[in-house]
Amino acid sequence: MKRSRLGRIWPNATAIVLFIGFVFPVYWMFNTAMKPTGDILSEDPVWFPSSLTFEHFETAINAPNFWTLVRNSLTVTCLAVGLSLLVALGASFAIARMRFKGRRGVILVFMIAQMAPWEVMVIAIYMLVRDADMLNSLIPLTLFYTVMVLPLTILTLRNYIAAVPKELEESAMVDGCSRVQAFRKVIFPLLAPGLMATSLFGFITAWNEFPMVLILNKEDQAQTLPVWLYSFQSNFGNDWGATMAAASLFALPILILFLFLQRRAVGGLTSGAVKG
Repeated sequence: MKRSRLGRIWPNATAIVLFIGFVFPVYWMFNTAMKPTGDILSEDPVWFPSSLTFEHFETAINAPNFWTLVRNSLTVTCLAVGLSLLVALGASFAIARMRFKGRRGVILVFMIAQMAPWEVMVIAIYMLVRDADMLNSLIPLTLFYTVMVLPLTILTLRNYIAAVPKELEESAMVDGCSRVQAFRKVIFPLLAPGLMATSLFGFITAWNEFPMVLILNKEDQAQTLPVWLYSFQSNFGNDWGATMAAASLFALPILILFLFLQRRAVGGLTSGAVKG
């Protein structure tokens, strides 16, 4: 009995410690954003603010070009996720269902592309965009983010499509459906968990990306929210209250999206990693 109890205590205790470790930075971010400036600059850490203030949020929202950057981030992120899903659906179906020469090599290329650091391509991408006269434009960012999230999207959806029995698709085709109709009516509805998981991954990746937009888009009107976060730091000091308030606002869409897709997204990532 004692051993069985100890066997249950240790996993629970470990889970609690990990939970605190992951949640505490988020708590401290929101806590600092709501503190008065005096509590933030105090030598002793203030675990609970003496009073709540929204002054730092007002400073963050009233920063120059805030709403323009919100619009740019949403536009680039949503377009990148949508384009990656559109391309990945066709590519993953071809890899999962069709047998062609070099199929395994294509899968290997996608895996290598997923592991390769994109930073090594920064100079080449910059020169290509510059020569095309498309600096300070959202189009290159959208295309770059699409390509960045595409490999994992294809690999995940490919595993989901491979897990769908071929007999279902063949039965639909026997009943008169074309291959496209069979995919739309039979396979596509079964891909919901995978689509949500890959959409969440793509949204987080594109939403958080910082170096490429800083390099390609120097004009304030063409930048995105990660650059706005950096604007609260200067050579004269850091406005920690406004920085934490901006970080809270920046993380809010991701938190809302994750909570909305939590069950299907987590299950989709796990299942997509082991099926096929």
